[in-house]
Amino acid sequence: MEETVRDAISAPDAEGVPRRTTRRFPLFTRDTARPEGGGRAAPGDAPAPARQWPILAVLGVVGLGLLLTAFDAFRYGTLLIGCALVAGAVLRWVLPDVGMLAVRSRFTDIVTYGGLGLAIVLLALMVQPHPWLQIPFLKDTLHFTVSST
Repeated sequence: MEETVRDAISAPDAEGVPRRTTRRFPLFTRDTARPEGGGRAAPGDAPAPARQWPILAVLGVVGLGLLLTAFDAFRYGTLLIGCALVAGAVLRWVLPDVGMLAVRSRFTDIVTYGGLGLAIVLLALMVQPHPWLQIPFLKDTLHFTVSST
């Protein structure tokens, strides 16, 4: 049975196989491309946890941060969570293969992990009462947007 091609194709190549001329996705997807850097972080004969050590390290630190937060050390816990995400961005940047830490392209992963981690760290530093980081224009902005008149 001959397979019907339903999108634009060019003339057959030397082997007689039609070649695609469009950049649109095919009608049926046969598989999914792995993200760059999505290979094993350790040799294939290593046990599963050793092959996925980058994501296990990040998740372990995030879990410790959540545990600290649950035991009423909110600022330290959220700082640890943010630092874990920033460390995930650094691992994604430095290591050629990071296993399941690679979700999207390298650039997108670095920007996502780093941006969210930095935002969490900044918010943890500014949490009330007694913030460790005070940004003067934020207080002025709040008074400008919420007026009593």
